[in-house]
Amino acid sequence: MTVGAQTLEVIHCPGHTPGHVVFLHRDLQLAWVGDVIFAGSIGRTDFPRGNHEQLIHSIREKLFPMGDDIRFVPGHGPDSTFGRERASNPFVADPNFG
Repeated sequence: MTVGAQTLEVIHCPGHTPGHVVFLHRDLQLAWVGDVIFAGSIGRTDFPRGNHEQLIHSIREKLFPMGDDIRFVPGHGPDSTFGRERASNPFVADPNFG
């Protein structure tokens, strides 16, 4: 997706809701993740058609592989990085990381 002179990748990350998307600006190493992941937490899945397993898969298999240095802006709360959450987020931490 192009906004002005900026190009954003749109990544489908279901779980919080079925059609949830994340926007990634590779040049800035910045992702807008909405309510998929937060600093120290993850998004709710108790909405109609929300799915906890899909949410965890989206985070571990779509977001974390983007790179540990990618900073993200969640829908609520402070920014973080995928690496920080991969190391310490109690919901999705990788026990083999670090």
